[in-house]
Amino acid sequence: MASEKLEDITYSFKLFEGMQKDNLGYIYRGLFTQNITDNIISLAENNLETSGESSKIKKRVFSIMVECLQNVTRHQTPKDLPVEDPEQAGIFVIQNHNQAYQITSGNVIEKGLIPGLQGMLEQINSLEKEELKAYYKKILEDGSISDKGGAGLGLIEMARKSGNKLFFDFKDLSSQLSYFYLHTAISKDSENTFDSIDLNNIKNLHEIIIQKNIMLIFNGCLNQDSLISLLSIIESQSIGAVEVKKKLFNIMVEMLQNIVKHGVKKGDELGGNPGIFFLSENKNSYTLSTGNYISKDMVKPFSEKLDHVNSLEGDDLDMFYTKRLLNFDIDSSKEAGLGIIDLRMKSGSKLLYSFSDINDSISFFSLQVTI
Repeated sequence: MASEKLEDITYSFKLFEGMQKDNLGYIYRGLFTQNITDNIISLAENNLETSGESSKIKKRVFSIMVECLQNVTRHQTPKDLPVEDPEQAGIFVIQNHNQAYQITSGNVIEKGLIPGLQGMLEQINSLEKEELKAYYKKILEDGSISDKGGAGLGLIEMARKSGNKLFFDFKDLSSQLSYFYLHTAISKDSENTFDSIDLNNIKNLHEIIIQKNIMLIFNGCLNQDSLISLLSIIESQSIGAVEVKKKLFNIMVEMLQNIVKHGVKKGDELGGNPGIFFLSENKNSYTLSTGNYISKDMVKPFSEKLDHVNSLEGDDLDMFYTKRLLNFDIDSSKEAGLGIIDLRMKSGSKLLYSFSDINDSISFFSLQVTI
C-alpha cells in the first residue's frame, strides 16, 4: 500500500479514537429529507433502547432530536439561494458526553435573518422555566412564527425539554450566507446543568468532514436494527446512477454485516459490536470505510485472505469464489472468506486495510472500499 493510501486507511482508527473520546455517536451531513430524518430518528431510538437509559431521558432526547431535524429540514436551503457548495450542506451530530446527551445541528442561513434569530435565542436563554412556558403561549397566540413553520416555537420547546440553555454560533460563508450551529444538552441528572459549552470541537470536526467530503459517520455498537437504519439512510440518498447506488448499497451491507457477525468487544459494550462506518464522496467515486475490533489471533489469517483476494483479477477471482463456495469441507462462510471475495468482486477494486494494536488480545481492523 502506498503511504498516502495507508494514511487514508489508518484515518478510520484515528476517527474512531477521536469519536470514542467524546462519545460521538453519529454524524450526518447532506440534504435532509423526511425519509432521512425518519431513519436518523430510528437509529437513535435503537441506540437509546440498548443504552439502559430511563424512559424519561429517552423521551426528551427523542423529542429534541425531532425539533432539531425539523429545523434543519425547513431551513437548509435559503430562498432563491440553492445549496451548491459542500460547506452549505446541513449537519446533525449526537453524542453522549459529560453525563448528558448533546445534540448539534447546523444549516446555512441568510445573513439578514441573523439579528432576529440571535435576539430570539438570547431571549429564550434569559427566561426561567415558567417564563418560557408563558413566552411559548404568547408567540402561539400572537401568531409571530416564521413562514417556514414556527422555528420560534421549536426553539422554545427545545429549551423547555432540555432544561438547559440553547448554545449557538455563526460562521461566515459569503456576503449573503452564514452557517448556523445550534447545540443543546439533555442532562441525565436534573442537577447537572450547562451554563456554557465550547462549540469549537464540533466546528473543527465539521471542517474535517467537509475536507474529507464525508456524508455519514456512525460510531457505536452495531446490531441488525442499527444496520437496517443506516442502510435506509443511504437508500434515501440521491446517489449517482441506479447501478452505482445498488452497488454501493450491496457493498455497505457486506461491510456492516462483517462488524455485526465477526467483530469483537473490547469491554462490556451493550447492544452489539463496537465499530465505525463512514461514507465519503470523491470526484468520480464513493469510498466506504469501516473499523472494528478483531481478535489478534485472526490478524495473520485474515491478512493472508485479503492479500490473496487482492492478487486475483477477472476469471481467476470468479473461479476462486466458486471454489470456496463449493468447498463443503469448510464449515462456514466465515472460514471461506466469501464476504471478502464478494466485496472484491462487487467493487471492482482492491480492498485496502490495516490493523492497529489495541492490547495483547485485540487489534483494530480498518477496511476501505472504493467504487
